[in-house]
Amino acid sequence: MDEITILLVTGNQNKAREFREIFADYAAAHPSLPPIRLLTSADVGFSGEIEENGATFEENALIKARALSSCGYIAIADDSGLAVDALGGAPGVYSARYSGKGDAANNEKLLSELEGKENRAARYVCAVACVFPDGDSFTVSASCEGRILREYRGKRGFGYDPLFFSDDLCKTFGEAAPAEKDGVSHRGKAARAFVSAFYDRLSQKAPNGKEPI
Repeated sequence: MDEITILLVTGNQNKAREFREIFADYAAAHPSLPPIRLLTSADVGFSGEIEENGATFEENALIKARALSSCGYIAIADDSGLAVDALGGAPGVYSARYSGKGDAANNEKLLSELEGKENRAARYVCAVACVFPDGDSFTVSASCEGRILREYRGKRGFGYDPLFFSDDLCKTFGEAAPAEKDGVSHRGKAARAFVSAFYDRLSQKAPNGKEPI
């Protein structure tokens, strides 16, 4: 059975590790499926910036995946962020650059924008996109629900994690151990859903049991 090479558009090795583990777990449960070799942007010598000018997480994920699928790879990419109900879904796709000054300033801006608001409901959202060399594409999205606290709790994680109180864990992501967070996080959910959808799409491309791609 031929190995299938996939390019994950990221320079984040922790993200690559998570995707590799999820693919491996899925393959172990479905031994008839073709094995996956997962590369990252660094593995193919790409270190450039990709302009993420989409209006949604799905659009940004597709922009990144298309940028490298043009090199002949099956490319996958994700985009994620925080959506707060009282702010009309902000910071949304601007989550990482909300203040323009990094995580600490982003959190302070979020607290300032929510000052005096009773509705603190929020969710982390992640979209994963896949683009095949022939232009075929699909996206999968997932979220995890919670609320924004008025004070910081915990020093783990990154971004808005010390302020995001997870409904699933009954603690902030800043207080959660990495394994706890991975089990309920938006990225973990989206990655697991993506792997299943990816193999489904491969089967559609391989009629009569012939080797896909």
